[in-house]
Amino acid sequence: MAIGSKELTPAELDTFEDERLTDELRKAKEELFNLRFQAATGQLETHGRLRAVKRDIARIYTVIRERELGIRATPVPVEAPAKETRKSKKAKAAEEAAAADETKEA
Repeated sequence: MAIGSKELTPAELDTFEDERLTDELRKAKEELFNLRFQAATGQLETHGRLRAVKRDIARIYTVIRERELGIRATPVPVEAPAKETRKSKKAKAAEEAAAADETKEA
C-alpha cells in the first residue's frame, strides 16, 4: 500500500476473495498501529500515511459490508487447473512405444 492508496482501489478490492480481504484488513490495522506508535514517539516522517491507511481500512470494511448486504457480488473462487508434470524425453518415448506396441498387438 503506497501513500495515496493507489494499490487498494475499490475495483481491485472487488476481485479479492473474503479471506484475502480479511488478510488485507489485518495488515492495514497492523500498519496503522505501527504508524500511531511512531507518531507518539516522534519518529513518524509521513503523517499523510496515517490518513491513507485509515481510508484503506474504511474501503475494506465497506466492501465486506456491501457483500454481506448483497450490494456487491462476491467473486467466484477460481480453481487452478491441475498442473501437468514435466516428463523426461525418455519417459515420453517409453510411453509412446508402449502405446504403439498395444495397438500392434490388438
